[in-house]
Amino acid sequence: MKKIFSTKWNAATVVLIPVCIGINFLGKLFASTLKLPLWLDSIGTCIGAILGGPIIGGLCGAINNLVYGLIIGDNITIIYLFTSLGIGVATGIMARLGFMKTFLKSLLTACVAGLVAVVISTPLNVIFWGGTTGNVWGDALFAYTQANNMPVFLGSFLDEVVVDVPDKLITLIIVYLICLALPKKLTSLYEADAEIERLD
Repeated sequence: MKKIFSTKWNAATVVLIPVCIGINFLGKLFASTLKLPLWLDSIGTCIGAILGGPIIGGLCGAINNLVYGLIIGDNITIIYLFTSLGIGVATGIMARLGFMKTFLKSLLTACVAGLVAVVISTPLNVIFWGGTTGNVWGDALFAYTQANNMPVFLGSFLDEVVVDVPDKLITLIIVYLICLALPKKLTSLYEADAEIERLD
């Protein structure tokens, strides 16, 4: 487990974090401008996680929400830094276990990251938003569940599933293609010295 979390701290890693945060901002802006029913705000987080490992991924996600929340003045965004932290850590662990080596395995990574986001975000949605996510697709499903007298927590959980899992599938496909195109000379800058054992 210790090897999975090993991180190569160097100038390239330090630069990687703000670059990934910038990518997250662009993804969120793109989705917002086109009014897409997705977030697309974890692309940078996942790139950081795959290149630098779970710790870097978690930092990229958490700092992204913190900075975005402070700039926009949205305190709720800051609370969801726990979700972004979880996405980064989960993606980094999966990558270290070899689940970003092929396209099909990257889809499994996407499902894990999506479910982690769902588990962390659902109670936050219930506490701060009464169960909704602010996403048109998810909230339509939530409204249906409440009209049929389903528990709020279950409705909120399903709301998150129909948003976060597809979002992470698209995100990880994009990230997989980006990382596939990166030259070995660049990716080697982030490889931890310790050899990671693969479980697949």
